[in-house]
Amino acid sequence: MPEVNPSGTTTRGDTTRTAALLVLCLAILAIAIGYAAAFRQNGAPVWAPWLLALGIPISLGAIMTLGAARGRSGIGPLKLPFLFVVAVLAIGFCAALALPATESPLSKLWLGLPARAAVVIYGIGLLPIVVLPVVYALTFETQTLSAEDVERVRAMGRENRERTSLGSDVSDRELSE
Repeated sequence: MPEVNPSGTTTRGDTTRTAALLVLCLAILAIAIGYAAAFRQNGAPVWAPWLLALGIPISLGAIMTLGAARGRSGIGPLKLPFLFVVAVLAIGFCAALALPATESPLSKLWLGLPARAAVVIYGIGLLPIVVLPVVYALTFETQTLSAEDVERVRAMGRENRERTSLGSDVSDRELSE
């Protein structure tokens, strides 16, 4: 169904942003349920950290999608990198939960860290930090604002400023009467 935007023109709905908002709300709900479960008198149930391990990466993916979505074209070439980052984060968090908590001074170290800490630091911390800047550099020309986009944003800002100043003039007159 067409939507009317502030400039008065009609456009088709932005399915990328709508889907990302829905996914973000569901992920935040999962995180909230996971946190709320920790306040039970018997302690957190076994499933609670798993909701966090999945909800956090999914919410980050939805936020990245909202930030990168460009109208009807969606996120274009960023789909695979975003899916990769979400998958790495989800697998990393789940692996850290699934590995046995048997660390001791005699435990085998992975690059100088116990297994679960290594998964978190190297997998969750470092891998996305390497991938996202490379993807940003590769997609910079197609994904950043063009000169026309910047001018459109400026025009919308001017319209908004004029509309706001007209509204404040009316409010000032009403207050003085």
